[in-house]
Amino acid sequence: MKTPLSWLQLTHEKMRLLIALAGIGFADMLMFVQLGFKTALFDSNVKLHHALNGDIFFMSPQSDALGFTQQFSERRLYESLAVEGVDSVVPVYLGLASWKNPIERNTRTLFVIGFNPKKNILDLPGVAENIDQIKLEDALLFDDQSRAEFGDIPSLFASGNPVTTELASRKVTVKGLFSLGASFTADGTVLTSDINFLRVFPERQKGLIDLGVVNIKPEADLQIVVQRLRDKLPQDVEVLSKEEFIQRDITYWQNSTAIGFIFTLGTFIGFIVGIVIVYQILYTDVADHLPEYATLKAMGYRDRYFISLVFQEAIILAFVGFLPGLGIAKVLYALTANATALPIAMTLNRAITVLILTLIMCCASGAVAIRKLNAADPADIF
Repeated sequence: MKTPLSWLQLTHEKMRLLIALAGIGFADMLMFVQLGFKTALFDSNVKLHHALNGDIFFMSPQSDALGFTQQFSERRLYESLAVEGVDSVVPVYLGLASWKNPIERNTRTLFVIGFNPKKNILDLPGVAENIDQIKLEDALLFDDQSRAEFGDIPSLFASGNPVTTELASRKVTVKGLFSLGASFTADGTVLTSDINFLRVFPERQKGLIDLGVVNIKPEADLQIVVQRLRDKLPQDVEVLSKEEFIQRDITYWQNSTAIGFIFTLGTFIGFIVGIVIVYQILYTDVADHLPEYATLKAMGYRDRYFISLVFQEAIILAFVGFLPGLGIAKVLYALTANATALPIAMTLNRAITVLILTLIMCCASGAVAIRKLNAADPADIF
């Protein structure tokens, strides 16, 4: 079996090939990192949304996202009980408060969720088992996937000794653990009852809530109930299905903040960097072999043969250069996940997306480099 000419040309200058592969790997790594962080941004900020046991959600129209809510009247929830198809409602309080690390005694802001523990609204590991604990005064559950800056609460709790600290300068006790994870909104989270929440936030008025969770009857049609609620309730509350509730936050982070734009721009920059690097390699390769190409033209080879040759080189560079970029990105994902507690990991869809972008990147470079072939005129060279 004959070795393809395209491969022979690429490997003829081994240092040039290594530089090309390093450049493509760097561009791929940059795209992987940007796409990974962008996905982690969305996934981390809607993980709580997915965990909420509800069919319909009420929010203030003035709320930006779940971590940046405005309050609305709890009465709207109870008014919804008169709507056909609604089964139950749960008001939820949300807030940010300073947490004192019980070991190092420094403070850091975390996310506080308060609701009536008579009805568990969170499908998260550890919540159902410990839900009764937050009925106690100044008791809470701590997210064991919070960042380390809050203290090694899981180890302290596992030791069997009481874990007491301060939340918004109020003495509280950790009565159990659950698992949620950090997000771009909050590095840590605690759960407590609605009564304890109002003790931690005495400035908050009872009955002014941040989120309403509505469950419908099993036989009810979701879209019909949503429309009935929108028709019945005033404009001071926004009625959302769970899918709309999740998409609302994703849209906010994508379009209303600089973060989504920055990660998209970073991916684009990586793509452009790759095009420039591959173009320089292919252009130089074509220029170095112009006499050979001119000889082949004089022997009767057509232009499409040389075009095919350049594109073969581009595709080889794309596949071979993709592998180190993939490997480095997986290592960076693991390091980032350990350092930030964000849900960032390599996925098949992302790997395929970057591979396709790499192929487009290399082929685009090849298309530009092909212009140099017009200079391969036998009459000029000989």
